[in-house]
Amino acid sequence: MKVPKRLLPLVEDGLVDEVLTQLMSGKEASVYIVHSQDKICCAKVYKEIEQRSFKQAVTYREGRKVRNSRRARAMEKGSKFGRDEQEKVWQRAEVDALYALSDADVRVPTPYGCFHGVLLMELMTTEDGSVAPRLNDITLTKEQALRDHDLIIKYVTRMLCVGIVHGDLSEFNVLVDESGPIIIDLPQAVDASANNNAKWMLERDVANMTNYYGQYAPELLGTQFAKEMWALYEAGDLTPTTELTGHFEYSDEDADIDGLMAEINAVMEEAALRKERQQEDNEVD
Repeated sequence: MKVPKRLLPLVEDGLVDEVLTQLMSGKEASVYIVHSQDKICCAKVYKEIEQRSFKQAVTYREGRKVRNSRRARAMEKGSKFGRDEQEKVWQRAEVDALYALSDADVRVPTPYGCFHGVLLMELMTTEDGSVAPRLNDITLTKEQALRDHDLIIKYVTRMLCVGIVHGDLSEFNVLVDESGPIIIDLPQAVDASANNNAKWMLERDVANMTNYYGQYAPELLGTQFAKEMWALYEAGDLTPTTELTGHFEYSDEDADIDGLMAEINAVMEEAALRKERQQEDNEVD
């Protein structure tokens, strides 16, 4: 196919030999299948901030550190240079998260690097060589749902152990092959210890996945894995091998009204985003 404008610098630098086809186009990025240095991989082209659907990007950026004080000040002021730096931080967050999660034994695509605002990474395929489908595009048996939900909970636990919360985990951001789920789309990943929104984001992530798998295995509904793992995390007792039960004992302390409102707003935002994604799927179909 004709080389998209945003991929031209990679072709000129010899990082991409050929653009084969467009895999998908969403509100945050467009993804292409490319031939790069003797392998077939994905090229994720991030869209400009004005085009992205993350209306509350500042919520996700909280806690992200910028070592250069000049860049930090520019980002705070919102100058053109500052906006450009914010874009670099946004893109670099996904690369850093992919490397960290791969090292933590979480199934994610292998990153090859981010160049000119384009992330090159592993193309996830099934055994027959087809592109791995998204979770929302397949039907599961009860046994598959129970197995894959267990794997997702293990992955989220390992993520939290290295201080990362996905922040937008749902059936739209999980691929599936013969070995189970693969977590994707991490530019909005947050620092669990530095972002005040990390707890409710974790709870939303886990609720999204539990509700989806719960369609096929209703016994999963009502489990409290997120609250259980967060309590262990705060106490310093969570490890990658912690065996979670899905049960959580609530204390008699007064309710956190601000936290509750944040969760309600997050659910409303997620519902709106889910509707947008479903409309995108229908348009593609």
